[in-house]
Amino acid sequence: MFAGLPELGIANGEDLKETLTNCTEPLKAIDQFQMENGILLPTLQSALPFLDLHGTPRLEFHQSVFDELREKLMERVAIIAEGKDEDRYTKLEELLEKSFPLVKIPSIQPVVMQVLKHLPKVPEKKLKLVMADKELYKVCAVEVKRQIWQDNQALFGDEVSPLLKQYIVEKEAALFSSDLSILHNFFSSSPKTRRQGEVVTKLTQMIGKNVKLYDMVLQFLRTLFLRTRNVHYCTLRAELLMSLHDLDISEICSVDPCHKFTWCLDACIREKFVDGKRARELQGFLDGVKKGHEQVLGDLSMILCDPFACNTLVLSIIRNLQELLSQDSLPRDSPDLLLLLRMLSLGQGAWDMIDSQVFKEPRLDLEVVTRFLPAMMSVVVDDHTFIVEQKLPNEEKSSLSYPTTLPDAFSRYLQDNRVACEMGLYYVLHIAKLRNKNALQRLLPALVDTYNDMAFGDIFLHLLTGHLTLLSDEFGSEDFCSVVFDGFLLTSFSSKENVHRHILRMLVHLHHKVLPSYMETLMKTLEPPKQCSEPLKELHSQLTEKLEAQKKSPPPPDETPSLDLGLHPVSVPTTPSTPTTPL
Repeated sequence: MFAGLPELGIANGEDLKETLTNCTEPLKAIDQFQMENGILLPTLQSALPFLDLHGTPRLEFHQSVFDELREKLMERVAIIAEGKDEDRYTKLEELLEKSFPLVKIPSIQPVVMQVLKHLPKVPEKKLKLVMADKELYKVCAVEVKRQIWQDNQALFGDEVSPLLKQYIVEKEAALFSSDLSILHNFFSSSPKTRRQGEVVTKLTQMIGKNVKLYDMVLQFLRTLFLRTRNVHYCTLRAELLMSLHDLDISEICSVDPCHKFTWCLDACIREKFVDGKRARELQGFLDGVKKGHEQVLGDLSMILCDPFACNTLVLSIIRNLQELLSQDSLPRDSPDLLLLLRMLSLGQGAWDMIDSQVFKEPRLDLEVVTRFLPAMMSVVVDDHTFIVEQKLPNEEKSSLSYPTTLPDAFSRYLQDNRVACEMGLYYVLHIAKLRNKNALQRLLPALVDTYNDMAFGDIFLHLLTGHLTLLSDEFGSEDFCSVVFDGFLLTSFSSKENVHRHILRMLVHLHHKVLPSYMETLMKTLEPPKQCSEPLKELHSQLTEKLEAQKKSPPPPDETPSLDLGLHPVSVPTTPSTPTTPL
């Protein structure tokens, strides 16, 4: 327990034991031992008998003095370290040499740890001793651990790995949240709120101002992104940099070439829109990548691959298309739109770029601008024409029926092009926000076959199920249910458990709106297979319980939420030359 005392010439329990074993007069030997090893203050000797008279044990007295001295010493260490003396670290190193042998003594350990914490460079020998002892390593300050980690990537990886796993688990849990709402979804929280989460805070603290550790974390994130294709690692890459930015850690921010780009994009994500001024700033950063430093594009693509960045870019594209429609302009004529598409394309190509190590911007397929977007706009024109037709007096109405098919270019690009598919999916969400049932019934079947099955990804299904709550009353119609479920969701649920879970999530909220006969069929279809996850079983049980409760008592009427959709309506002239409507 008191290992290290003999090295400093201080007697310990073994010395007392030896003294008592070899002496002839134990009481005198004890007095002598106390005299030699007690507090060396002559005036104290005459005062100690008073403590005896008051029944205060010597141990209690010495312990209180010891505690007081330890606190004073620790304060003094901090004062020396924060001072301006040139030899301040020399003093601390001398103190470390004297105190380190006692590091295993619990009462003295805090002093040793305080000295280690305040040394910017702990002697290598001491670091190795701390690293080799699990108990010491566990209790030492993060400032000391940083010095150990920077030369031990594997050990640092062991510390960081559980945090990275926790981060992914939290993000995926958020996508399957029981809260189903257009106002409170995955993208609702602000960037600043997100980076104040537990994992980002801990990682930021672990890195401190150490550029080497920051680079290690970025390397872990790149490797994991490559291994898993999980885009949440891209979110963490951006959040970590902005967390260090919030703390004004210039040592790291000034050397990360992505800092200013990420800072500007972060402001756009906060506003859920890329305005013209910021678009030009972002373009400046992309165009400013110097020859020989193309590798920066790998990190920039990861930052643009962050779902929060992607969400902002596509919302901005939709808004940009609204403005083009109101001005009778074509997509190809808008530099802002082309830049947004360029960034979306760079983000969508992040995995390929990092995997191939070919750091070159992917070329945007110009037909996305010249064929896909006009096809998407023609769908809007069809919709607007039908709405205007419905408002005409009976004698002026033609036999026009709502179109059921989509332009070939629209469907083909959803299947063949990643950037077009992303825009198409967000257009479907936009239609749902407008509660446009006809357009939704026309579009949903086209999502059965999309690029890399993007329509069955968790992020889109999370958003779509929330958006469909706006059309909850339509679920009383068999035609609508048939399109949503038979025409889209149920086409892949048996092979994709995530789709099965999202369907159940939605039905837990909307079951009372679904046509009862259809709901009965759905429940049979959605019976969980024997080999399935616990969350899926739990959701099915939850839905079953709600249906049982519904049979006993009718549900309360729903309140329609007021909406701030982040998309500003644009007025469109309704002259014969522009039969269009806002997207």
